[in-house]
Amino acid sequence: MSHPDPTLTYPQAIITGLIQGVTELFPVSSLGHNVLLPAIVGGSWETDLNVAANGSPYLAFVVGLHVATAIGIMIYFWRDWVRIVRGFFSSIRHRRVQTVDEKLCWFLIVATIPVGLVGLLFEHEFRELFAKPIRAAIFLVVNGVILYAGERFRTRRSKQADADQAARRAQLATVPSGGGAFAEGGAPGTPRRPAAAHASGHRAIRRQEELQALESDVRLAETGFVEAVIIGSAQILALLAGISRDGVTMVAGMFRGLSREDAARFAFLLATPVILAAGVLKLPDLTGPDSHGIQGQILVGSILSGVGAYLSVRFLVRYFQTRTLTPFAVYCVVFGLASIVYLQLK
Repeated sequence: MSHPDPTLTYPQAIITGLIQGVTELFPVSSLGHNVLLPAIVGGSWETDLNVAANGSPYLAFVVGLHVATAIGIMIYFWRDWVRIVRGFFSSIRHRRVQTVDEKLCWFLIVATIPVGLVGLLFEHEFRELFAKPIRAAIFLVVNGVILYAGERFRTRRSKQADADQAARRAQLATVPSGGGAFAEGGAPGTPRRPAAAHASGHRAIRRQEELQALESDVRLAETGFVEAVIIGSAQILALLAGISRDGVTMVAGMFRGLSREDAARFAFLLATPVILAAGVLKLPDLTGPDSHGIQGQILVGSILSGVGAYLSVRFLVRYFQTRTLTPFAVYCVVFGLASIVYLQLK
């Protein structure tokens, strides 16, 4: 008896699109959820949404979600990426890596190389071997342990950096918009703060966020190329379904002395080229025969994924200024263990 070809429904596209957009930035592993959700729901979901199956339309769908997720993150950080791209061309033109933007640009490049090489060489093997529901559940538990250990065993330097930045935020809250560390006359190569203006409400909040981002980049520019490579290499673990790219990158950053806020910012900036490159490299899946008949579902899911990514990064940038990875660690361990039990009994 022949079975109908696997398909993708609009409810599946809507739910998985939203989950992808949110979990890609939250340190809980989007790939792990993409693997576990169909197995837990069962039925046509398990058949149609098997990311490990060759020829599955779900692969083309996931490519669309990744591209949209990267676009959502880029929209939030568009001012930062304009500066970073300018820093790249400036460093090429002047044959130097001197200013904050130039350093940050090249830090992001060298930090992306390790995971890029491993992904190109072994992505298929990782997906075939580890993108299985029970293994994803196990690695989700491991991810929770990594997040908890990252908070429990933070270095003294990382904790001190948190305290210093908390004091700085308190200072900024009492400084008129015309003052601050990035006013005219700052050090050469230091980004200038947004133009002075007496803003209120959302504009005032946004201006303060821009200033904090600029100051964070100054601190990140002091880390060095070796530190950037070490932190970026942590992303390789995220090729395992269940391990969060942003989570392990944050933990690596804090282990190397970054504050939680700076580690999160570096992780989010690093995520953009990696996610976008992974999507672009898989574009043949999106435009090939595997996507036939599900273009509408891909479009709907991708829009929701992009919106979810934008809202998630907007929330998390503020969240990690004052809060920890511990709630996400608890979630990963509980959900991972519950999934293991369910899948064993299923």
